Amino acid sequence: VLISKPLPHPPPIVLPYVSGMVDQGRNNRTEVSDFILIGFEVSPELHLLLFLIFLLVYVMILLGNIGIMAIIMTDPRLNTPMYFFLGNLSFVDLFYSSVIAPKAMSNFWSESKSISFAGCVAQVFLFALFIVTEGFLLAAMAYDRFIAICNPLLYSVQMSARLCMQLVAGCYFFGCVSSVLQTSATFSLSFCASRAIDHFYCDSRPLQRLSCSDLFVHNMVSFTLSTIIILPTIIVIVVSYMYIVSTVLKIRSTEGRKKAFSTCSSHLGVVSVLYGAVFFMYLTPDRFPELSKMASLCYSLITPMLNPLIYSLRNKDVKDALKKLLEKKNGIL
Repeated sequence: VLISKPLPHPPPIVLPYVSGMVDQGRNNRTEVSDFILIGFEVSPELHLLLFLIFLLVYVMILLGNIGIMAIIMTDPRLNTPMYFFLGNLSFVDLFYSSVIAPKAMSNFWSESKSISFAGCVAQVFLFALFIVTEGFLLAAMAYDRFIAICNPLLYSVQMSARLCMQLVAGCYFFGCVSSVLQTSATFSLSFCASRAIDHFYCDSRPLQRLSCSDLFVHNMVSFTLSTIIILPTIIVIVVSYMYIVSTVLKIRSTEGRKKAFSTCSSHLGVVSVLYGAVFFMYLTPDRFPELSKMASLCYSLITPMLNPLIYSLRNKDVKDALKKLLEKKNGIL
């Protein structure tokens, strides 16, 4: 009788464990502790040049916006609604550029170019807060100019200090609400692709490229916020300036017409640069990352640098106040 021996069991197959990977049936989410900001893809020899350009722009932003705020706060003649809004615009420009510029400059010298998860969340939140607040501030400034030019006799009554405070508070409130919703929608995504963000700061659109989640809800939130934020502010600005242009053209005095256009053209210049870059960044197909970086560079650093120059060089009251302040300091010295 032949007695067959049982065949030995084959050794168990042990699959190697890879950090960050989990069973596909359970979960496909990767826990991310940090991101890498790729920035501008240029040769290392150009890093010094880019660093110097960023540093020069940032120093101009600091000097210009702090200077505007100092002039407005120290000169009683500038205690008007127009300069109250301008001071808040300088405050917003100063802070949202500071959210981006220091980290971008440090990355030119860093080998890792990493930013922590918490730091990325903070960048997205703060930048969204200040950029949305700026959009509403520009709309409030357009309404202020509309009242000043179209109803000059009722200007001091309609644009009371209380109304100005309410408008500015509303700008910050809507900026905060929008920022909370946008940040929550962005970081509720699952990041299971590369950690490398093809941008020089954390922004919701480049972060979408790293996600393997269904982007339908996120895109709907972004579209709704854009519609609620951009459309009303543009309508207020366009309608206000339609009335302003119609009223200015009726002015018989050439000097008065020139002064009115000069006051409004600076504001229109700021609005055109800001909204033009924002439209290009968020409403065009996401196919050209380098062009998107240039557009975001325009509204994140160039606009905050140009605002003080535009409003000071084109504004006689600001120039007179600056001249008076410098003469006072020279007299003390």
